[in-house]
Amino acid sequence: MATLSLVFGAVLLAGAATGAWGDANQPPPRPSADTARPAAGPGSDPAGSALSEQQAEHLLAAGGDRWGAYYSAQEYAEFSQGLDGRYLGVGLSVGRGEDGVTAVSQVAPAGPAAQSGIAPGDRLLRIDQDQADHLPVTEVVARLRGQGADHRAGSEVLLAVQRGGGEVRELRLRRALLDSQQVVAERLDRGELRITVRAFTTGVADQVRAALRAPHAGVVLDLRGNSGGLLDEAAGTAGIFLDGGSVGSYQERGERRELTAPAGGDQRTPLVVLVDGGTMSAAELLAGALQDRSRAVVVGSRTFGKGTVQQPSRLADGAVLEMTVGRYYTPAGRSLDGTGLTPDVQAAGGEDAGALALRVLAGLGTRA
Repeated sequence: MATLSLVFGAVLLAGAATGAWGDANQPPPRPSADTARPAAGPGSDPAGSALSEQQAEHLLAAGGDRWGAYYSAQEYAEFSQGLDGRYLGVGLSVGRGEDGVTAVSQVAPAGPAAQSGIAPGDRLLRIDQDQADHLPVTEVVARLRGQGADHRAGSEVLLAVQRGGGEVRELRLRRALLDSQQVVAERLDRGELRITVRAFTTGVADQVRAALRAPHAGVVLDLRGNSGGLLDEAAGTAGIFLDGGSVGSYQERGERRELTAPAGGDQRTPLVVLVDGGTMSAAELLAGALQDRSRAVVVGSRTFGKGTVQQPSRLADGAVLEMTVGRYYTPAGRSLDGTGLTPDVQAAGGEDAGALALRVLAGLGTRA
């Protein structure tokens, strides 16, 4: 089998549970499934098998694999770009308010949208000849990324945008392969550092480590809406805050594998981990490791509860079948599958979890 990354995520930032449908910077959702006669038994490694899409998807259904997925070679190449922290697009994210207006919510620095003068708050009126407000947000995102022959760097999309009540501008943008920003660091008023990790793509642990070089009095690690990603990046991020020892373990086709942190991690900085119902998979493993090791106070609401591990296998035609191969466990041996992680300090209904995290952080002293 070709060497492919072990993935601790249903699909990177996909689906309404994490609120990513309106983000054109994110990889596409999993393809839908049909059923047909299976060509291999559930639980076996299909690497190298000549399976049709229907046979592969029936194999997943026959094994009751809720998190498995079939990708064509092109779809998996796009998915892999997402895991590598890259995406094809014009560098903007959109959202739709209760008034039905489609507006720009984020603009990637130095991307095609930013270079054309598009800014957050601009209204997106048209994509090519279609009214943006008349399209589902998922379709808006797909159009921005490009479909069919347009899903390539250099392809063009025509946008009509308006700022406030000003004139309507028509802009022709060329799609490009861009770096996604999965780690955002913000220094707060009292010297605290809030580090938001949106997904565990290649290089995220190094980005978190770099963010921590800034002077800070304490850290809020915000994992809300993080639906997982690469195992080694999540474990590497945990290791930044641990001086050796266990990060957790996982089963891969019945064989248990231990995850350990290298020596020398930061054990002194006060740390709060912020979670919610969109915190999934590898993000849950990270939060659980820091909670079990008494390294952080976990604040927010109960996490999603996806405690399984998927491994991709390359089929004979270049397609990829991603199958569940086991579960992961926190250092204390807990499986979070189906139950999720209960925070140490839970936000009451309607309470601002971010503000609560800062209050908890303020009550933590510097560690000896």
